[in-house]
Amino acid sequence: MIPACLRGLCTCFDVDDDKANNHEQEPTMAAAAAATGSADDDQTASTITHRTVELSTGVRLHVAEAGGAAATAAGGAPAVLLLHGFPELWYTWRHQMRALAAAGYRAVAPDLRGYGGSDAPAVGGGDDDDDPAAQYTALHVVGDLVALLDALGESQVFVAAHDWGALVAWSLCLFRPDRVRALVALSVAYTPRSAARKPVDGLRALFGDDYYICRIQEPGEIEAEFARLGTELVLKKFFSYRSPGALFFPKSGWGSPDDEVPLPSWVTEEDLEYYTSMFEKTGFTGGLNYYRALNKTWELTSPWTLAKINVPVKFIIGDLDLTYHNPGIQDFIHKGGFKKFVPLLDDDIIVMKDVGHFINEEKPNEVSEHIINFIKKFG
Repeated sequence: MIPACLRGLCTCFDVDDDKANNHEQEPTMAAAAAATGSADDDQTASTITHRTVELSTGVRLHVAEAGGAAATAAGGAPAVLLLHGFPELWYTWRHQMRALAAAGYRAVAPDLRGYGGSDAPAVGGGDDDDDPAAQYTALHVVGDLVALLDALGESQVFVAAHDWGALVAWSLCLFRPDRVRALVALSVAYTPRSAARKPVDGLRALFGDDYYICRIQEPGEIEAEFARLGTELVLKKFFSYRSPGALFFPKSGWGSPDDEVPLPSWVTEEDLEYYTSMFEKTGFTGGLNYYRALNKTWELTSPWTLAKINVPVKFIIGDLDLTYHNPGIQDFIHKGGFKKFVPLLDDDIIVMKDVGHFINEEKPNEVSEHIINFIKKFG
């Protein structure tokens, strides 16, 4: 679940795709091709291509693409930017990428900073030397995305986003609504910044110190727990989590390395192997730093206190998703609070029955259909 970065919020970028370090990506891309090529899929793994884009933010992002050329080019296709969550990668969107490409769209799925084949910037810098997540605020990540859109030749895109990707997408809509044609948000609803309390402090008061976001705050602590359990088991625990309630990482441990955790039906052994190989290579720290930057983002975004989202939005969630059972969230979503702060929210909020958190993988066809049916309304 800053002056340097502010450069990424304007439209003046000098990006050179030829600087991409594809040599470093070769093992990753080979694994991706093997993992995404299934015998029962009409479209082969070659449908999805990979490259590394060097941004003016100083970060290189690995980007997976499917479909046509930039919409700004002659005969170009409308672009859909797909943003993953934790612990995920571009790969979480593999099903939707093929569906979008078949429907005539250009699907673009980056590994966000700190993940997979993308750079994981060193922490600290200047006054933030002691802050382990100083370069993982919403401003930094949105800066990457704006720079990426310019690199791809896309002045405006559709966005589909899940989990942390949805939080990033909400921030993109706040900071640069001119770059977003419409958003499909999965699992995480928009809740506006409140001036009352820092987010981690509020979560600690509500759920206690063992709440997973609170436990993540101490650098290295959860990484050590994940290392004790092993990468594959950690991923299986996340992917199989379907309890409609809060997630806790008890200080006594998140289970035993000998725990038997069956794979959910929507995760194949090949899928698990790909995720495991990537997180064994990078570790989890990059993704965990997004949680560690929550309070820093809160400090930096006071101008957007109680701000509204002013782009068209479709919201989809599973009824077994832990986020759907946070205190008060269902009333907020269904009784007017959500609509108040997202005035262009589609009235048909989709709640999928017997579906957990990783909704775009658990119900790939249904989610793809909802995305396409919504964005086609806007050209």
